[in-house]
Amino acid sequence: MLSNYILLDLETTGAIPLRDRITEIALIHFKNGIEVDRWQTLVNPKINIPDFIQSLTGITNQMVQDSPTFEETSGKLLGYLDGAVLCAHNVRFDHGFLKAEFKRIGIDLKQKVLCTVKLSRKLYPQYKSHGLTAIMERHKFNCTNRHRAMGDVEVMLQLIDLAKKEHGLENLEIAVAELCKKQTLPSGIDGHLIDDMPETSGVYLFYGENNLPLYIGKSINLRSRIMSHFSSDHSSTKEMRISQQIKHIEWVETAGEFGALLLESRLIKELQPIHNRKLRRERQLCSWLLSNNPETLPLISLVSEDQIIPKNMNNLFGTFRSKKQATDIILKIADEYSLCLKVLGIEVGKGSCFRSQIKRCKGVCVGQEDKELHFLRTKQAFHSLKLKSWPFKGRIAIKEFNLKNEKIELHIFDQWRHLDTLKNEIDMYDFKESKQILAFDLDTYQLLSRHLSNGHANVINF
Repeated sequence: MLSNYILLDLETTGAIPLRDRITEIALIHFKNGIEVDRWQTLVNPKINIPDFIQSLTGITNQMVQDSPTFEETSGKLLGYLDGAVLCAHNVRFDHGFLKAEFKRIGIDLKQKVLCTVKLSRKLYPQYKSHGLTAIMERHKFNCTNRHRAMGDVEVMLQLIDLAKKEHGLENLEIAVAELCKKQTLPSGIDGHLIDDMPETSGVYLFYGENNLPLYIGKSINLRSRIMSHFSSDHSSTKEMRISQQIKHIEWVETAGEFGALLLESRLIKELQPIHNRKLRRERQLCSWLLSNNPETLPLISLVSEDQIIPKNMNNLFGTFRSKKQATDIILKIADEYSLCLKVLGIEVGKGSCFRSQIKRCKGVCVGQEDKELHFLRTKQAFHSLKLKSWPFKGRIAIKEFNLKNEKIELHIFDQWRHLDTLKNEIDMYDFKESKQILAFDLDTYQLLSRHLSNGHANVINF
């Protein structure tokens, strides 16, 4: 099958390489199709084995307490791995744990791998399930010690022996060669998908069971970015979980990075993937509205997202994800600029504010400071928080063109709102805005503001 390979299985304290540890290693070593050695050992993980894992594997804390640590077994294990292809059932799991354990002792493991889950899928596509239990039941394999490392290795060996018998050695070798070329996608994903992935800008979507959205991302090179998720799952808890859960990948090409950023932001808010947090839609944004009149009490008021509209933009300051966040900013600014919390509306009651008694307010609340001076200082204090007014007379289009895929996109905006993305300029002049008023979106505002400020935006006024 391969000139030098090992069938390997690990037992561990859990499923996360960064947190959990190896408790047992078993392998069978083959050279030129002949079994040359077998090795198995318990490993002291130096952490507690959870009760559930003890009952599943039969490996208890007492069994491993006098066993060698991984570092003590690493030399012998490296001898087996040297020059061999690592074969395991769901190899991402075993490979991820080995890389994590070796990394802890200062070794960067680089190993060719073959997944026997994928081999089973390729050779027996008529079957839906390819876990070891399903394979044993389907092919009537014997295993006296299931969920122990050597027992599981022997099931893999029976699978390979059966494949040789039913498909012939030549066809088995062809299947193995193809899988070794396409080894970086999780076991639930068709390896041929790599060939279809474009090397252009766009957004990608990972789905789990029942089309549950797992993760949405964007890149200027979709293929490179998608594949990067599956080359680092051993070092990131999130990446490992995605690899374990993923069942389906989709992508949408865009004309450029800006369009990818916009689409990513919108899809994350719409689909709420479980591994995206930063761009999920906030329940309700709020902003401080500053009065134009120094005599107004209170001088500022906290307004909800539906009041972040064009007519208020000149007097809106900051966008906040909670009342507490908004108030904390005011308290900080008031300290820095000696502002009166009573005039601002943060503090209630009659008479002087508390801060005037400790000399942190200049006394505007009791007539010791001119209201106009306090108002001007308030405007100065709020300046860094000011939301930008729309800098155009009306709608604009941001045009992007991609030479690689000849894709054109025109992103239509008005008053910082993303109205639509069109595919050609003819549609732009026939564009009719929806009667439904789109709410202010902080992420869109920030994306467009940055894009306009970089000096490279292709802006069309229409």
